[in-house]
Amino acid sequence: MMGLLTAIVFAFQFISMSIRTATFSITLSLVPIAVGAALYGKLAGAWLGFVFGAAVLATGDANVFLAVNIPGTIITVILKGMLAGFASGVAYDLLKNKNDTVATYVSGVLTPVVNTGVFILGCLIFFMPTISEWSGGNKPVKFIFVGLIGFNFFIELAVNLILSPSIAKIIKIARKEKLGS
Repeated sequence: MMGLLTAIVFAFQFISMSIRTATFSITLSLVPIAVGAALYGKLAGAWLGFVFGAAVLATGDANVFLAVNIPGTIITVILKGMLAGFASGVAYDLLKNKNDTVATYVSGVLTPVVNTGVFILGCLIFFMPTISEWSGGNKPVKFIFVGLIGFNFFIELAVNLILSPSIAKIIKIARKEKLGS
């Protein structure tokens, strides 16, 4: 199953390249990351996040940042995926014994939140002079939120909120039925 999720993450990143809002593509890969983290734990989530980061670099989705700061881009892209998957798995593990449904929703929401949060930190640490130029020197932090993140975050959050818990639940039900037969 991890091999399948790994392939899906990579494939979704390539598919996502055609779904754009303004600057960046909509990240569909967060769904299998959250599903993998809920089903197989935080290390599986981190692995899937790493694959996502590698796919972002491979597809050229980070080229605008690579042109500015190669190490900063690689660190930000890889770290945001890995931490999103890891945090998703940690959240699921902390909540699953209290309420598995809530755990899958929290895990699904946390994945895009952490992914975007680490992206913002990467922008602040590695790219502020360039972002300040892009914004015309006028409110570069606002430019990050409006110009770079824009609607992407909200679309990714909605997709993850709907699909991640649903897919994880379907897989869990299928597992139980298989074990029962």
